[in-house]
Amino acid sequence: MSDRLNEDSLADLPEGVRRPAYDRKAITTGIVHLGVGAFHRAHQAVYTDDVLANDPRWGIVAASLRSPDTYDALAPQDGLYTLAVRSQAGEALRVIGSIRQVIVAPREVEQLLEVMSAPQTRIVTLTVTEKGYCHDPATGALNEAHPDIVHDLEFQRTPKSAPGFIVEALRRRRAAGVPPFTVLTCDNLPSNGRTVKRVLTRFAELVDPALGRFVADEVSCPSTMVDRIVPATSDQDRERIGEALGLTDAWPVVTEPFTQWVIEDDFPQGRPAWEKSGAEFVADVEPYEHMKLRLLNGSHSTLAYLGYLSGYETVADTMADPAFVRLVQGLMDEEVTPTLHMPPGADLASYKRALIERFRNPALKHRTWQIAMDGSQKLPQRLLGTVRDRLRESAGIDRLSLGVAAWMRYVTGIDEKGAPIDVRDPMAARLREIADRAGGSAEKLAESLFAVREIFGDDLPKDARFTGAVKENLARLYEKGAKRTVAEFMGD
Repeated sequence: MSDRLNEDSLADLPEGVRRPAYDRKAITTGIVHLGVGAFHRAHQAVYTDDVLANDPRWGIVAASLRSPDTYDALAPQDGLYTLAVRSQAGEALRVIGSIRQVIVAPREVEQLLEVMSAPQTRIVTLTVTEKGYCHDPATGALNEAHPDIVHDLEFQRTPKSAPGFIVEALRRRRAAGVPPFTVLTCDNLPSNGRTVKRVLTRFAELVDPALGRFVADEVSCPSTMVDRIVPATSDQDRERIGEALGLTDAWPVVTEPFTQWVIEDDFPQGRPAWEKSGAEFVADVEPYEHMKLRLLNGSHSTLAYLGYLSGYETVADTMADPAFVRLVQGLMDEEVTPTLHMPPGADLASYKRALIERFRNPALKHRTWQIAMDGSQKLPQRLLGTVRDRLRESAGIDRLSLGVAAWMRYVTGIDEKGAPIDVRDPMAARLREIADRAGGSAEKLAESLFAVREIFGDDLPKDARFTGAVKENLARLYEKGAKRTVAEFMGD
């Protein structure tokens, strides 16, 4: 297939494919997005696409902070790409046009800083994953020893990290008398707005105490909760979608019908009317954030580690095993739900039922290996926060501790058949060294991993209720394997 999806070929799309309902030439930039990946293109870019017909001021300039892959795919397509919403009922295709330009930050540092500093840029959004904030996941504080932070403090005009780019752009705006943009993080961090505000304020203080006070006093960082399952795009996805379009799309995104975005309404320089495309604006996001992080993400990680070790390639494969369904239902109902404090009218029971169906969706090939990535950054907010709340109430942590133990078994880098696991994690080398020194001993492995304070903090390693439960479950995983452990755990 030689013809490429782009502005000129939009008119050639089949009738059943939705396309932008506005003149893209009339769109101006109001948002800069850092970390352009599949999730942003299946979530925030779609909400923005919905509102551009009525308000063309909110086009997106999207930046990759590392790889040129997204630029290479989308630049020849004028920023256009296909959103494939897939369920058991079939697949609906839609071309998204809200991304006006893609920038590769390492190649175009000054260009990115210029557009971030421009007065018409009123919001900077982020999906850089947990590790992109260069913070300590256990405390939420800036990791001042992080190599990118060390670099950015020395070479402030040529940053590498998201905090470095944001603070340098804010410095330029302040010097020029331009009001600061709103920083809107869309990553799975606890109290994500407050966390990013803490990280940016500290970084700015290290640059200049006056700049630190400016960030602390003047920069708005609303918290958000984002929810949509977006598996990695496969070559089979590209081929199938290309055939449906009659055009080549180098990087479509595949997702589920469900989508949710809850946002604190604090945008001093204005914002798109995202509520018209389904976003919810609330005074306090934290209850929704806890609901999603603990029910969806905590369950997802537990399924990913145990499922991968059991030989299941996808979440849907894992959920085809009735023991895993009962495990995750028990995790949500008995251990997570009692820690949640939702506002009146929130229907937790419906949300949990929907999660089970979403996990079971066979049309989404969401690989357990993909979800298992970056566990050192995810564990504190997905599982360990819930563990702490349960321990404070002297409540059980049986399933939570099994999820933690499965992560420990996974990061050894050797599966149950002796084959290597491709562990993708910023701490992968350190974790593998710990595992190698443990020599297959569950006791030694657990004790050594508990000592990684960036993950477990100072409190959990001292709590015998937690350490004992994890060690016991880790020993079971070594002795019986994940699949049998889950089956016996559920009484099978």
